[in-house]
Amino acid sequence: MAALSGVRWLTRALVSTGNPGAWRGLSTSAAAHAASRSQAEDVRVEGSFPVTMLPGDGVGPELMHAVKEVFKAAAVPVEFQEHHLSEVQNMASEEKLEQVLSSMKENKVAIIGKIHTPMEYKGELASYDMRLRRKLDLFANVVHVKSLPGYMTRHNNLDLVIIREQTEGEYSSLEHESARGVIECLKIVTRAKSQRIAKFAFDYATKKGRSKVTAVHKANIMKLGDGLFLQCCEEVAELYPKIKFETMIIDNCCMQLVQNPYQFDVLVMPNLYGNIIDNLAAGLVGGAGVVPGESYSAEYAVFETGARHPFAQAVGRNIANPTAMLLSASNMLRHLNLEYHSNMIADAVKKVIKVGKVRTSDMGGYATCHDFTEAVIAALPHP
Repeated sequence: MAALSGVRWLTRALVSTGNPGAWRGLSTSAAAHAASRSQAEDVRVEGSFPVTMLPGDGVGPELMHAVKEVFKAAAVPVEFQEHHLSEVQNMASEEKLEQVLSSMKENKVAIIGKIHTPMEYKGELASYDMRLRRKLDLFANVVHVKSLPGYMTRHNNLDLVIIREQTEGEYSSLEHESARGVIECLKIVTRAKSQRIAKFAFDYATKKGRSKVTAVHKANIMKLGDGLFLQCCEEVAELYPKIKFETMIIDNCCMQLVQNPYQFDVLVMPNLYGNIIDNLAAGLVGGAGVVPGESYSAEYAVFETGARHPFAQAVGRNIANPTAMLLSASNMLRHLNLEYHSNMIADAVKKVIKVGKVRTSDMGGYATCHDFTEAVIAALPHP
């Protein structure tokens, strides 16, 4: 499909490490934009975009059902290829992992729920979730933390972006018992991956018109590991003189986010810190149910909730908030150049929240997941 190949080229160009001005050049190329729009229109005539769907655990399947219902009502030209991979539901194996990887490699775009990682050690340290990200080299996780109009929280009118390296760091699954009762856990930091995520953050800030990038670290204690990450960020920052650059120690960053989150614009950080900050920042605007997220490699794009929380205690109770997953699905459509459908769904979700009559329990209401989904469908423009 011509349009899909164009989208894949765009994804590769956005995260390419070989061209410092890739985002800048793409954002100013009117001809390329016009061509991609033309290709997208061709696809709507030819058929649908194939997208891999991985419902995951917890309330994931319920949230994916909401996405499918809204897409159906909005006549979105997307065909979901659904796969199930779960360590806690006995639906995980090397064969299933390869099936999922094959589908994602073929389609280049996926939407996934949280794959719950059990704490029990069963001979394999790396979870299926981590292995999936590594095999696809999904090195950049992007979480856009933005207040929703009409939904009041402690901090309102927030708009910041957290960019996290997610293929190394403390999540390298390199642990062993060096002596009885002594566990060594290795944290891996490399120059290549630190430079890559730093460049991604500055390219993102350039393309999105953001003015500042903050590198979050703990180089005062981990002088070599986090020191290398910080050094790479400083080197990359010199290539972007129009973007303000600052650094902040992770513990101070947590306090500053709670006290005055408005000082931040784009934050870039290693794996573990990003995992923590994603969830902290999501709490500032309403919690895990309202913040979308996405992950990128040079070839693939995966859309998911910003705060990875399976919400297992809500399974089967029809109380999950589908906002984050619907907004992630909207971002996925924008990635596929389906701007009209993307805006239609995002606008419908925000309209329901702004009106305030239908809200799930996490937002202080009494509506079910089904109620919210039906309200979004009703808010869609109908001919």
